[in-house]
Amino acid sequence: MAVVDRYILKQIAKPLLNAITIGMLVLLAERTVRLLDVTLGKRNSFGVVFEMLAYLLPHYLGQAIPVALFLGLMFGFNKLSRNSEIDAFLAAGIGFQRLIAPIVALSLVIAGLSLLIFGWLQPHARYAYRAVLFAASHVEVFYLAEEGVFMQAGTRTFILDKLSRSDGSFQKIFLYDDRGRDGAETITATHGRLIPDPAGERPVLHLEQGHRLGLSARPQAASTDPAPSALVGDFAFADTPLGRIKEKFTRLRGIDERELTLPELLSRRNSPTGRATVATMTAELHNRIINILVPIVLPFLALPFALGRRRHLRAYRFGVAIALLIAFHEIIQQGALMTQHYGYSPYLTMWMPFLAMVAFAARRFWNICVTVRSDRLEPLFDQLARIIRALRQRIFPQFAGRA
Repeated sequence: MAVVDRYILKQIAKPLLNAITIGMLVLLAERTVRLLDVTLGKRNSFGVVFEMLAYLLPHYLGQAIPVALFLGLMFGFNKLSRNSEIDAFLAAGIGFQRLIAPIVALSLVIAGLSLLIFGWLQPHARYAYRAVLFAASHVEVFYLAEEGVFMQAGTRTFILDKLSRSDGSFQKIFLYDDRGRDGAETITATHGRLIPDPAGERPVLHLEQGHRLGLSARPQAASTDPAPSALVGDFAFADTPLGRIKEKFTRLRGIDERELTLPELLSRRNSPTGRATVATMTAELHNRIINILVPIVLPFLALPFALGRRRHLRAYRFGVAIALLIAFHEIIQQGALMTQHYGYSPYLTMWMPFLAMVAFAARRFWNICVTVRSDRLEPLFDQLARIIRALRQRIFPQFAGRA
């Protein structure tokens, strides 16, 4: 790599990495709060949360990397332009075509990374995430128990005292089992322990030094029938299963089209399985391909906004550029939904907006970075600046005299 290439990439790398780091932290922090609501209080809850966050990384990377590349290009080239380094390169005979060469190479590498993420990592990670979430959501109620709080496990209601989650032991349990027409049973014990089932179906509640009262039928206060027979006794120890048989996540990967890899989508797009349809498979396939190609277009879209002729309007250019990128993403997503739910052609709903964005980026890059024509969006920036300045003067009149 030439010195120019390394220098350009160095200017882009720092804002790009900062944008990825900040974006991932924000996205993962929001999801962490939601996952803690599901797993908090269960055995190894923090370990489960970190495992689920690891499975979410490919999903969030697919969203964060294109935006980070766009912001890195904007801030990097804006710094070069603000410090007149672009002018120095041009004076030395190094044109924009040469300056953008390492950026195009970087965008191709990121497109290859996007192919790996959207094509393989996201489908497998999504399936693994759902499996862990299912296991965490169907954990036995004992792992949610708190000291001095009544809990429900099937037909049983129980309360514990001095609970130790490290070894599953407890002291002073009261357990009431409502069997409906078959009667009821009340058990008290001084201490006990929860024994995990090696088969993973449901744990066993081991009780020691207890008392048992069982009724053969539910007593009726207004009935003249004799009271149901009762069984009263003490026991040194007793074992009883807790809860119902644990459900297992047994379905195969691929019931959802988002769990299929890119080659699987291509091979099964006309013969979907599970809940998927031909329309959903088609929309998912074209949406992934467009997401993979987007990083290649971003350099040609970002540079004209970063290399404006008038320095004091760059902040407005940044706002317009980010709004444009967000609007493009929403249009593609809405186009995928139209293909999925109404059967419209993806070439109309997704590829036409994508090609329009490509044409827009290519035209602006050619006009600003190859020719000497003025930017036709400059009047828009001027008008936007006047509107924002007027609103600022109305809302914050004390800052009206400041630039």
